[in-house]
Formats: sequence, C-alpha cells, structure tokens
Amino acid sequence: QVQLVESGGGLVQAGGSLRLSCDASGRTFSPYAMGWFRQAPGKEREFQASISGGLTYYADSVKGRFTISRDNAKNTVYLQMNYLKPEDTAVYYCALGRGYDVTTPQRVEYWGKGTLVTVSS
Repeated sequence: QVQLVESGGGLVQAGGSLRLSCDASGRTFSPYAMGWFRQAPGKEREFQASISGGLTYYADSVKGRFTISRDNAKNTVYLQMNYLKPEDTAVYYCALGRGYDVTTPQRVEYWGKGTLVTVSS
C-alpha cells in the first residue's frame, strides 16, 4: 500500500511563491513517475507537472513558473510554485503513477488527499 500526504498549501498574493511537498510511504515503486495535478471548483482535475527517470514535464500554463523535484532518499516530491496567479487557485493533488507516464489522471495509481492553494489579487 502507498500513502501520499501533501503539505505546503495556503493563501498567497499574486506574484508570490509556495512550495508544496508530497511525502510518500509504503511501496512507492521509485522508478515510476510522480506528479502534481490541480482541481478548481467545477473543473476537471488537470495535470500540472511530473517527474520520471530524470525527465520533467509541465503543463503549458505553468512552464517557467513551476518546478517539480524529487528526493528519492526521502520519498518526497516537491512543487516549487513561483509567480503565482489567481487562476492557479485550486486543490493540488500529489500522484504516483503505475508506469513512467503520469500526465493524465488515468495513469495515476495513487492520489494524495490534496492541499488547497489560494492566490489572491
């Protein structure tokens, strides 16, 4: 079994920064991809960033602003979010894939419970 626990969400003004953390426990299958999704009220859960085999992928809306990183020794994944915009407001979910691609919800094997990020004007 795998458990994913997100932290680091909160309220921040536009232009500010936050760093989200995802602590994983259990059988995490370290070579598999991990990533971040977000879901705003009334919208679908949307891919944000992933990391696998040293490669990173980002949604177009966050390229140049967000950075995903992974500490395999700690089983922790981070999402550094800079230049935040009000449209970034959402619940952010950590995800562990069932393979080397976790860019869609259907590729996700385990989800965290989410952490809320609110960006004010």
